[in-house]
Amino acid sequence: MSTANNRQIVLDTETTGMNMIGVHYEGHRIIEIGAVEVINRRLTGNNFHMYLKPDRLVDPEAFGVHGIADEFLADKPMFADIADEFLEYIRGAELVIHNASFDIGFMDYEFGMLKRDIGKTDTFCQVTDSLAMARKMYPGKRNSLDALCNRYEIDNSKRTLHGALLDAEILAEVFLMMTGGQTSLAFSADVDQNSQNTGDNIQRIVRPSSGLRVVNASDDEIIAHESRLDLVLKKGGSCLWRA
Repeated sequence: MSTANNRQIVLDTETTGMNMIGVHYEGHRIIEIGAVEVINRRLTGNNFHMYLKPDRLVDPEAFGVHGIADEFLADKPMFADIADEFLEYIRGAELVIHNASFDIGFMDYEFGMLKRDIGKTDTFCQVTDSLAMARKMYPGKRNSLDALCNRYEIDNSKRTLHGALLDAEILAEVFLMMTGGQTSLAFSADVDQNSQNTGDNIQRIVRPSSGLRVVNASDDEIIAHESRLDLVLKKGGSCLWRA
């Protein structure tokens, strides 16, 4: 994680689709932007979320991923209508994006279509690809957002379909775990209040042993366990459980 910029925007987009051949974004449009602001490793609540009318149909394959229908987008603003607000929100920040080349490609394409000489996103924002980071940290393993949620035990049960804001919120939690192990995403005001109440002391919670519930294995479970150990011994020639 960069230490030069303490304002990070964790960002995700959904689109009308992508090309399998050639430039992946050309001819396709952004239909949802979701972004979460993190300052000094704290969520600020200053999020950015927009649905956009693309002036083209959503590809069936893309609809199967995010479930955003053409009819839903019919009365939404176009990218040109929100471009200035979006630029003001992200300018100067470090953008944290999973598979950044995908989203940045679409953003640069949208900015270019405005014909305002805005320039490429990486000229006014630092771009950090959390997927590239994960691949360096966990080479040879699956590093999709869902896989990282499983690895860090982060609840992604609401992610039945891709959604830009939900994915940005989940990625923010994943990214903080990847870069420092923070497990609580309390908003800044909550964290500041807690700091005032407790100071810098770390309090250890001691639970009495009498309060722990002990669950013993049933007879059937013990039989099944022993049967499994028999199989391990037979196939492997040894069994540490019976050493």
